[in-house]
Amino acid sequence: MGLRPLDLAHWLEIDEQRDIELAQKEDLLERVPDLVVATQAQGLAASEELLVHAAEWFRNYAPSIALASRPDDHPVVQVARWSQEDFCVLEYSDAWRLTAACVCFPSRWDLRSKIGQTLDAIHEPVPGYDITLASTTSKFFDRLKPERAFWRLNWTLLDSGTLHQPFAERRPPDGDLGKWFFRVERQTLRALPETAAVIFTIRNYVTSLQELATSAEFMEHLLLGIETAPVAMQQYKGWVGVADVLRAAIAAG
Repeated sequence: MGLRPLDLAHWLEIDEQRDIELAQKEDLLERVPDLVVATQAQGLAASEELLVHAAEWFRNYAPSIALASRPDDHPVVQVARWSQEDFCVLEYSDAWRLTAACVCFPSRWDLRSKIGQTLDAIHEPVPGYDITLASTTSKFFDRLKPERAFWRLNWTLLDSGTLHQPFAERRPPDGDLGKWFFRVERQTLRALPETAAVIFTIRNYVTSLQELATSAEFMEHLLLGIETAPVAMQQYKGWVGVADVLRAAIAAG
């Protein structure tokens, strides 16, 4: 799973993009709430506990930030309005299931199809997940304790720099580096002490491949990663043929 221990002082991250990203969230929550918010009644208590811990984090580590509240907001939405991260609440019943979420910046997946689903069902489209990660992930969730949190990074190469990408509409491979974007997800996992829910956060960082192409070493590692990915993963990610056209573009100068 590529997990690393997380100091909760670094649970959330704040940078110079905060105002821009929070404005995008506000717009999405106003225009397409059904696309970015999904909740179930059983997820309310854990979402309320999440709200308490998020408010505490801001008081302790970002006290200069004013936390406005909206009485009509679901708690998971309120937390998402404060943070550049997206939030998912997962709880155990017969299995670990997604019971509440506010995901404004998905990387080509539709939140509406995930609510109420198990971890295995949520990750069903991911090639090889059922064989290599399903059992490990479920056991990790079972063992996760409030005193120990974790984080990991996930990356992809996309043909759009837009943060809000719920649908997988991919263009044919193009050699124009300005049309490609390196997207990194910083993901965290922590358990809550009272409800025992697991909170999964997602923070996206996106950079134009045109900017990154100044580093020949980075580009070589990126293209090698794409080329050596299993065919099923290349098809899932929309990478088929991409490395070849990008290599040709780099060679042409």
